[in-house]
Amino acid sequence: MELNLVEIVGYAASVFVAVSLMMTNVTKLRWINMTGCILFVIYGASIGAWPVALMNGFCVGINIYNLIKLNREKSAQAA
Repeated sequence: MELNLVEIVGYAASVFVAVSLMMTNVTKLRWINMTGCILFVIYGASIGAWPVALMNGFCVGINIYNLIKLNREKSAQAA
């Protein structure tokens, strides 16, 4: 079985999302999940699966929003 680059990106995306769900640290969860979602956007766009690409693009936005929120909360606690 020979994998092409698009399939490798799809498998990598699945691994990142699965690993992110094992994280106990929410910041690490968000970063790892966002990496998986970005890879899924690339994968979905590459194969023309626009619902996959769009939904994961939306998830990237959610992760960014929550990372900013977590960073602001951490900054407020340090002050």
